[in-house]
Amino acid sequence: MMKRRELREHIFELLFRIEFNSSEEMPEQMQLFFDGLDELGEQDQSYMEEKYRRIVEKLPELDRRIEETAKSWRISRMGKVDLTILRLAVYEMEFDDDVPVGVAINEAVELSKKFGGDDSPAFVNGILGKIGKKE
Repeated sequence: MMKRRELREHIFELLFRIEFNSSEEMPEQMQLFFDGLDELGEQDQSYMEEKYRRIVEKLPELDRRIEETAKSWRISRMGKVDLTILRLAVYEMEFDDDVPVGVAINEAVELSKKFGGDDSPAFVNGILGKIGKKE
């Protein structure tokens, strides 16, 4: 079974594909993604699919929350990596009772260090810190 950090990273990668594929293409994209993972257990795959689905259902709400908080930044101007990380983290902070707010923020910053640009960790941390204070 995968560790939570690894699962989160894979969910991020799935969510990132939304930026480049239509919703009709996503089931096939998901299957290709899962086919490419070594040692993928059934439990891990169903966890990732379920969390992905729940996040996608909440995208309008998540985007609104991010845009309200990032006052001078429109969603359309944000880097796709940063936006995807923010969507995942805000979902975890507001809708996933298994993930403490501090953990969601820390994990998002780690993802931004791995996948984002030089300014990503500070940008992600700043927005999530503001949202975390409102919780």
